[in-house]
Amino acid sequence: MNSDNHDGSPHNHHSQPQQQRRPRGFAAAAMGISTITTTINTSPRGGRNEREKEKERTKLRERHRRAITSRMLAGLRQYGNFPLPARADMNDVLAALAREAGWTVEADGTTFRQSTPSSKLGVYPGRSVESPVSSSSLKSYSVKASLDFPSSVLRIDESPSPASLDSVVVPGIGTTECEKYSASSPINSHDCLETDQLIQEGQIVDQGLNFLGTAYVPVYVMLGTGLINKFCQLIDRDAVRKELRLLKSLHVDGVFVECWWGIIEAQGPHKYCWSGYRELFNIIHEFELKLQVGLAFHEYGGNDSISIPLPEWVVEIGKDNKDIFFTDREGRRNTECLSWGIDKERVLKGRTAAEVYFDVMRSFRTEFDDMFVEGLVTGVEIGLGVNGELKYPSFSEKMGWRYPGIGEFQCYDKYMQQNLVKASSLRGQTFWGRGPENCGDYNSSPQESGFFCEHGDYGSHYGRFFLQWYSQFLIDHANIILSLATLAFEEIQIFVKIPAVYWWYRSKSHAAELTAGYYNPDNHDGYSRVFKVLKKHSVGVKFVCPGSNLNLSSKENHDPEGLTWQVLNSAWEEGLCVAGENAFPCFDREVLMRLLETAKPKLDQFVRCMHGGENVGTEM
Repeated sequence: MNSDNHDGSPHNHHSQPQQQRRPRGFAAAAMGISTITTTINTSPRGGRNEREKEKERTKLRERHRRAITSRMLAGLRQYGNFPLPARADMNDVLAALAREAGWTVEADGTTFRQSTPSSKLGVYPGRSVESPVSSSSLKSYSVKASLDFPSSVLRIDESPSPASLDSVVVPGIGTTECEKYSASSPINSHDCLETDQLIQEGQIVDQGLNFLGTAYVPVYVMLGTGLINKFCQLIDRDAVRKELRLLKSLHVDGVFVECWWGIIEAQGPHKYCWSGYRELFNIIHEFELKLQVGLAFHEYGGNDSISIPLPEWVVEIGKDNKDIFFTDREGRRNTECLSWGIDKERVLKGRTAAEVYFDVMRSFRTEFDDMFVEGLVTGVEIGLGVNGELKYPSFSEKMGWRYPGIGEFQCYDKYMQQNLVKASSLRGQTFWGRGPENCGDYNSSPQESGFFCEHGDYGSHYGRFFLQWYSQFLIDHANIILSLATLAFEEIQIFVKIPAVYWWYRSKSHAAELTAGYYNPDNHDGYSRVFKVLKKHSVGVKFVCPGSNLNLSSKENHDPEGLTWQVLNSAWEEGLCVAGENAFPCFDREVLMRLLETAKPKLDQFVRCMHGGENVGTEM
């Protein structure tokens, strides 16, 4: 018979010591608990306290896990375009990642890899984004295209979400027919590969990067500048057809054509001539190739004895009013394009520069309305400066600049100077209404100038004010012209060309970028503000990918890869469509691989994630 003690609690002579459930795995590691089983205090009060503490620790661990999961989900949705459910858990994340990696995940969690489908290998001219292409097809193009087309362009386009590159530009068609390279041509260097050798070495690209199954990047080849003469006439129809037939056989997606203001409005204000371009576009249409157009509001003076100046009536105005052109500190005028200081000044026969550009855009849209309706024209590039790039003409060889000079500020025409004086007055610092006087010359290095050297005046109060004003003028120019461009081309993808000023990128001041208009020293992002304006107008970035043709004598200060990834990441951050154009013809394996890595990063899943699916792509 059982008996009770004096406090009423039951008394059992055979009771065993009470044992608490031992935490395991992560909980045990977090608590520092030994894996050896031990007996613990049998006191009911001690047991309850320990259990409560363990519950709190479990809650904290769960909150921490959920916080990590939440951040992972947010990142995948924002940057990877993953269609995850609102209350997704780690199973959903694992399933999504597995599917992006090529696995099949069924509803019950069964996961397996399907057999890889065979790819149709074809000739592929550079980088592209609209259907899967094989690495071997890339190999067969890179040198052959360079051999046949000394000035071609590789290009990506129309990405619905951030992508690596949306277009690439590679060497294309010559003026009238293919040029024959001499023995001194870089194609004969020991680093170059013959076309047959590329085809035979079928594993060249596969061994380095496997692009099978990645997003399709359409390739557009730039046609030669000399196809249209100054009277807006197509020079050699048979040669054009021959070249387009060859491009069609290479499975190029389309071509890129520059339309020159100096040809279109050469006869006088409001007198537009498009006849040569109409004939060229009709031939392109015959071959069922797509078309991207660049409206070039700058002069052309290439090394092939072709010269296309600004319209003669504009040049005549410039003789009486030299301040319509960009001007350096010594008062020298750059006639390659008009100063942004006259964007709002009625100095062009009663029109502002912005109105003149808009009238050309509107005339182009009206003239080729049928081709826009049919979908032949897939994109328009708006020229915003010298070489069509959004930059000041700070590196003009006409002014004596040679690589890797830092260039000079181009803000000394009277219109920009008036604006600078006004800006300094608003800041209450009227003596700041001038350009810097200790910034060297076109061919200086940063350390040779008091303004750009380490701890130089670029970081002073005045220096920061001037550089902010100088870069803001570039941004305002883009904002004004693009607001008009979006009116002219409402439903067409518009691109703006961004330069690759990568020399002196590793210096503190980034001097060359500063003179070009990009306020990008070590402690400041000079591209995000520009891209916010492009985002405002739904305009894409066309980045001029650095080439390898320059003599990189100051290698410790140049960094083309660093600049490239800063520009691309800034563009992705704004969700911009990104296109690419190689600055020089590509003749060797190293440059080919660099182009491919830029357009399609090594992580194949990255490209697919950025496009929201395996079959979604962009154009190049």
